[in-house]
Amino acid sequence: MSTIDAVNVDSISGFDQEHYINREISILDFHLRVLEQAVDPLHPLLERLNFLLIFSRNLDEFFEIRVAGVMQQIESGYKKQTPDGLTSQQVIEEISKTAHSAIERQYKILNEEILPKLREENICFLRRNELDASQTAWVRKYFLEQVAPTLTPISLDPAHPFPRLVNKSLNFIVTLDGTDAFGREIDLAVVPAPRSLPRVVRLPDNLTNGKDHHVLLSAIIHEHIAELFPGMTATGCYQFRVTRNADLALNEDVEDIAKALEGELSSRRFGRAVRLEVTKNCPKNIYNYLLSKFNLEDKSLYIVDGPVNLARLLSNFNRPHLRYENHIPILPKVLKNSNNIFSAIKKQDILLHHPFESFTPVINFLRESATDPNVLAIKQTLYRSGVNSELVQLLAEAARNGKEVTAVIELRARFDEESNIAVANLLQEAGAVVVYGIVGYKTHAKMILVVRREEDKLVRYVHLGTGNYHAGNARIYTDYGLFTTDKSLSEDVHLLFQELTGMGKMPKLKKLLHAPFTLHSQLLKLIDTEIENVKLGSEARIIIKANALTEIKLINKLYQASQAGVKIDLIIRSTCCLKPGLAGVSENITVRSIVGRFLEHTRVYYFYNNGDEKIYCSSADWMDRNLFSRVEACFPIENQALKKRIYEQGLVNYLKDNQQSWLLQNDGNWVRSTLSEGEELHNSQKKLLSKFV
Repeated sequence: MSTIDAVNVDSISGFDQEHYINREISILDFHLRVLEQAVDPLHPLLERLNFLLIFSRNLDEFFEIRVAGVMQQIESGYKKQTPDGLTSQQVIEEISKTAHSAIERQYKILNEEILPKLREENICFLRRNELDASQTAWVRKYFLEQVAPTLTPISLDPAHPFPRLVNKSLNFIVTLDGTDAFGREIDLAVVPAPRSLPRVVRLPDNLTNGKDHHVLLSAIIHEHIAELFPGMTATGCYQFRVTRNADLALNEDVEDIAKALEGELSSRRFGRAVRLEVTKNCPKNIYNYLLSKFNLEDKSLYIVDGPVNLARLLSNFNRPHLRYENHIPILPKVLKNSNNIFSAIKKQDILLHHPFESFTPVINFLRESATDPNVLAIKQTLYRSGVNSELVQLLAEAARNGKEVTAVIELRARFDEESNIAVANLLQEAGAVVVYGIVGYKTHAKMILVVRREEDKLVRYVHLGTGNYHAGNARIYTDYGLFTTDKSLSEDVHLLFQELTGMGKMPKLKKLLHAPFTLHSQLLKLIDTEIENVKLGSEARIIIKANALTEIKLINKLYQASQAGVKIDLIIRSTCCLKPGLAGVSENITVRSIVGRFLEHTRVYYFYNNGDEKIYCSSADWMDRNLFSRVEACFPIENQALKKRIYEQGLVNYLKDNQQSWLLQNDGNWVRSTLSEGEELHNSQKKLLSKFV
């Protein structure tokens, strides 16, 4: 079955279908908010271009996974409705309407705003008719020496059926006139562009007076396409790209998940087509021919005014003034003044807020653990980490140094499956114990456990986080990480690792909430406590910061809390199926989304709890998959100073944002926040950048 969540509407009690927002449409709305960053003057020009390309990558994945899932539902005759009451057919129609409009806007922004402003900065993507004689000669030489040897033109005739084209690859369909060397009259051919070559080619400085002038690979191939068909006439050449279903279907009864995944990965490149992109010069008879070959309807066709592979347009322009000012993450004072990370952690809990604070302490934690003779064992979960990751290399070093290293690697982290298999192989060769978690439940918790001998005792040191152990992501994602030696919390982490690697009943944990067992039920209880408190006349408050809110029971419980009078503020970056501000249902709920320089990724849950405030950080979003189909860790912040810091910097700070926040309306639409009269500008991410310098 598709990854799309669907439930019987009859099973939803107390609220009507119009009280919910469709999940797929909400995801698409988030991508539209990302697109709007491309016209936001708050961002430097090259960052605006980057947002345009991020939108392309986001939309690619949206079609590969979400649209593919809805199409699969339609084709399989799936009849269940989502809580909002829309059928799969209605959802696909709404997606098509919104996506066509968004892509048209994307190319309008590119052609009318971004590219002209880049030209003003002497950064040009030259068209074929803009090249002078010397540039034309250089491009021809580049084509003959670098491009032509990699091209494989494929004629379309009875002996050469339409080729099986790779997902998201750039291709050209060529119309021909004449006969080939064998006397065959061939009128069509397909030329796949080489994926190994850069899509943007920089012209030499001596041909541009030192300016950043570039030519797209697609333009180079187009200009010389006739040379691939000697003796024939190329009467037309048109770019196209097909997007395919890239979701992996894995049988939970497999004996070896790694081998099964390796077999599935190759199929991702050739899944069922879900979208066809062509350039606007493509004739109707040609794109209709392509639609028929990919078994697609007209609504899956996207005619674009520019290159069809925008996601690969970005080059490394050396223009610092057109980018964000460089931010160097800082070290917390407690670590800056300590030569030993173990003594620093033992002295006090340490909270890291990335990317404002450095990810280096996490790396140093493993580095010291790998060489410290007193460290006996290291256990870590890995969700997205490549073989070149310093963390992975340190785990391998620790294993070679005789430490008991256990890595719980989630092979099924979407689009990182191949990389994670390579990580598993590397660690196994180094002598680490590698396990793949629980079949049917992705391991999404972020945990490191280090066991160290100190005098005659064993002491556990723990790191828990809201984001992946990925140094690159830690520079662009906002996440929290906690170092602690708290005895109960450390024991909980130990038990959770045992659950992941061994057999037995669910462990009873003292402080950690964990999915798929206690997290969902405890969240419901925490909300119930706020409801009870407000009924008793006490103050009640809930603030939730997460990436997504889609789980229906939690949404309904929040509605009930609002009806009781609990004040609820939700900071939801992307998908939100709850409608705020509905009369009699959610008047006490606000929902905002922060979209800015950094990808908001922290998950923080705050409950006033009659003055004894509870704050949790977690790896889990409020989604069905996180709460019921993944292993997640949700950890309390108990140190009062750290609680205050998270409340003020990680929650209230974002609630004050009036520059990069979007407010969800009760009709399901998102509106950019505006400055009220007398209100001061407040940019939450800039405020944090100014604090951590």
